[in-house]
Amino acid sequence: MNVPNIAMFIKNLINKFLLRIGATRIVRGTPPARLEGFLASVRPVATEHALIRLGGDSDGGYLVPDDLAGVRHCFSPGVADVATFEEHLAARGVRSFMADFSVEGPPSPNGHFSFEKKYLGPRDDDMSTTLESWVRRNVPEDDDMILQMDIEGAEYGVLLSTNVEVLRRFRIIVIEFHGMESLAEKRGCELISLAFDRLLEDFDVVHAHVNNCAQPINYAGFQLPPVMEFTFHRKDRARTRRPAEAFPHPLDRPNIAGRPDILLPACWRGSRE
Repeated sequence: MNVPNIAMFIKNLINKFLLRIGATRIVRGTPPARLEGFLASVRPVATEHALIRLGGDSDGGYLVPDDLAGVRHCFSPGVADVATFEEHLAARGVRSFMADFSVEGPPSPNGHFSFEKKYLGPRDDDMSTTLESWVRRNVPEDDDMILQMDIEGAEYGVLLSTNVEVLRRFRIIVIEFHGMESLAEKRGCELISLAFDRLLEDFDVVHAHVNNCAQPINYAGFQLPPVMEFTFHRKDRARTRRPAEAFPHPLDRPNIAGRPDILLPACWRGSRE
């Protein structure tokens, strides 16, 4: 399969075989207890590290724990028309490695940016690179980095094909997940759960935010947003944990300016209101 088709493949895998978008029924629905179990596993926690915002006040800005001391490198696949997240890191002296085959380079020049014209994917070839190869080429020894990934559905293939030892080299991981409405279908829930399980053993979910590009669907009383941002913090970096209570977080902003932000649904916060 050509790498440019990875994102479409993932979306088709989820949508065609797992959820018939636009239909009035689910092909094979996820048992509510199974879905409740997944939602419980990804409920955000608060630690002694307060959240700060890196990036602008719309798409491209993310909340991360204030645990950046000693962080020197960020890997940021998927290059958009803004790089405010990476620019804020650059102001802190953090170098960002950026990759995307669909563009010719970062949207703005910066001495702390390095760019490869490659897609991030599950294999190495002329147009793509695996996360493991990309990290090994550039930062073979750093074990306290940031990964910020918005790659339009290809995140599932990347997570499922990346050795957990590579993932553990990141202190903070920020991912925008697509196709999350497919949690409503049994096989979709299984696929998405497998991807999250790669992270949940070693990382806490410290923030979740709904991208307001699409409204949540309702399945069996569960509100399932199609696109969501999650911030993960490696567990060895926190001493205390308690359920997060600030929804929305004071630093949350709508991804699409001019549209109302979408509050994280109650079922993702531990309630079925």
